[in-house]
Amino acid sequence: MIETAWLFETVAKLDDAARLAAETRQLDLIKPRGALGRLEEIAVRLSAMQGNKHPCVDKVYIVVFVGDHGVVAEGISAFPQSVTGEMLKNFVGGGAAISVLAQELNAELEVFNLGLVKNTECSDPVVNCNLGPGTANFCQAPAMCEDQLFAALNVGRRAVENARLNGAHLFIGGEMGIGNTTSAAALACALLNSPTEQLAGPGTGLDRQGVARKCNIINRALDLHRQYLKLPLEALRRLGGFEIAALVGSYMRCAQLGLPVLIDGFISSVAALTVTQLCLNSSNWFLLSHRSAEPGHTVVLDAINAQPLLNLGMCLGEGSGAATTVPLLRLACALHNKMATFSEACVTGQN
Repeated sequence: MIETAWLFETVAKLDDAARLAAETRQLDLIKPRGALGRLEEIAVRLSAMQGNKHPCVDKVYIVVFVGDHGVVAEGISAFPQSVTGEMLKNFVGGGAAISVLAQELNAELEVFNLGLVKNTECSDPVVNCNLGPGTANFCQAPAMCEDQLFAALNVGRRAVENARLNGAHLFIGGEMGIGNTTSAAALACALLNSPTEQLAGPGTGLDRQGVARKCNIINRALDLHRQYLKLPLEALRRLGGFEIAALVGSYMRCAQLGLPVLIDGFISSVAALTVTQLCLNSSNWFLLSHRSAEPGHTVVLDAINAQPLLNLGMCLGEGSGAATTVPLLRLACALHNKMATFSEACVTGQN
């Protein structure tokens, strides 16, 4: 029987005492107030999340959820669907961007195969979940049945619980699945009641004509499912993907367990948007890493009132933008924890 009771658990509270202690320390460090800008904000937020005036992000846990999408049959991708399985092998083989980043960061990397059109089961370290041969074509039917939706959510939940057991200071969720920018854009349109043209972008390299086709296909899906899209979980079931649902489950569990989560780009942010509509105050546990080059990302960021830390023109997914932001977080913690105070340095402070 698939577990669902955890979906109704409350979100963890931030530690206000730790936040105040961190803010007080920032005021006493040998610098003008606010001189380190958002680096100060990062340190204070992490202190409140971790319940410690000396925050730390040394232990980073990265997971990549992989799954195929039935809507690819509508011709919405510049790449063939076989690329999903090929990238799965590259994640564990060390050749993918997120694999390189995880190694450079000395971060734990775990890869989940949630279900591909072509059976591409890999041996360890891939976790094979086999929820089906990809999702259904959401232009014709719901992308997932209820069992698949809740199974995917639980994959995300268990990934976070494993990260917590392994002492993670920070969680990053990544994704891979040809067609998933179409799925994410459709889901965001449903959740925000926004026009398709604001959220559908080039994805893996569509030209203007390809983007227009993507918009038309998303509109077909929205028309088909419209009467069922008022509930976020049902919108996710009908328009989402296995990997997007796993991200939703992971972000929910991070907020419930009080584990800071660094959100990646467009697709990950749509998953975060879904969680904010399911769990009150869940965004307290989200740090937004970067602004994706995918045009719809700005709309989603505005909807969750988020200010990303970087803008490097990235749009790869995999958790790569989030992983790229980790050194910035580590520097923010180092400055907060290791700089001298005015009294320690015998420097006259501000009046």
